[in-house]
Amino acid sequence: MKIAVPAEIKNNEFRVAITPAGVQDLVANGHAVLIETGAGLGSGLSDESYAAAGATVMPDASSTWADADLLLKVKEPVPSEYGHFRSDLLLFTYLHLAAEPALTRALLESGVTAIAYETVQLPSRALPLLAPMSEVAGRLAPIVGANAMLKPNGGPGLLVPGVPGTHPARVTVLGGGVAGTAAMQVALGLGAQVTVLDTNLFRLREIDALYYGRVQTIASNSYEIDRALVVSDLVIGSVLIPGARAPQLVSNELVSRMKPGSVLVDIAVDQGGCFADSHATTHADPTFTVHRSLFYCVANMPGAVPNTATYALTNATLPYVRLIANRGWKDALRADAPLALGLSTVGGRVTSAPVASAHSLPLRGLADALA
Repeated sequence: MKIAVPAEIKNNEFRVAITPAGVQDLVANGHAVLIETGAGLGSGLSDESYAAAGATVMPDASSTWADADLLLKVKEPVPSEYGHFRSDLLLFTYLHLAAEPALTRALLESGVTAIAYETVQLPSRALPLLAPMSEVAGRLAPIVGANAMLKPNGGPGLLVPGVPGTHPARVTVLGGGVAGTAAMQVALGLGAQVTVLDTNLFRLREIDALYYGRVQTIASNSYEIDRALVVSDLVIGSVLIPGARAPQLVSNELVSRMKPGSVLVDIAVDQGGCFADSHATTHADPTFTVHRSLFYCVANMPGAVPNTATYALTNATLPYVRLIANRGWKDALRADAPLALGLSTVGGRVTSAPVASAHSLPLRGLADALA
């Protein structure tokens, strides 16, 4: 199989979908790997390192897409890439289609078979291909939040850990999953006073046991979210419904009552965001003001730390890429039920229930798609 990896072109997106080690593995399995020239430079990976691992370096994006049987990306295709779509292309990347009506429409019109990293789901409900980027985004969130809280950046001029004799920042994390836990850990490490809200009481008990009561754990509901946010200096939104739009937990009216200069970081913005006023921003222009609060809503947060993120992503995706390449996508999905849950579109039809629901589209059953 020809496995192609183009350069990412989203604003300030420096990740790449595979490392040279991943290339070597796939080549050893008898596959051809095509890498667009310069695709790895943002992650510190040279064309020479890919060539040495057995890849063919392609001159441009058009030739990379055109020669692909299976195309690997990091972020969802942007409109300028829709012209590369074709019915015999297999696309494996983050898609977030519930929040992307135009991309969904383009995939359906072209007939692309698309498998989404973010909806591959184990029986335990864990999301193995989303988890590494959730960890990265979660650990980044308190760091970018602390930076946004500096007065020159529009924040209240509050130092997160404070100093002796002063109050540390109050940090509230909405959601105790992979991203929320990572955010909580770094916020604790920065010396903040941390509260985590989640609807899963078992998860809250785990957090309490692991951190010996150093984290305040609250059962999440609208009343408790309101109470927590009006006294918060930094809010990190990390709620997730796999494949679906994120639930909006923070209203514009609630933000109007928050502290002047408070900062809200929306990790869930690529799934539509969990704050009512969220809209995707870029690393070049990451924040905007709502009432007297500052929103940070960068949709590709891990793109700011591409060296770490690229290696973490390849570690997670490579076994699935190898399976698809070795067996073909239909046999691979029949053999691996978690991977089958990633199938989003095939033959101009939607096969993901959350995506079909989000866009009021008919749903093609998975069994029918694999027949």
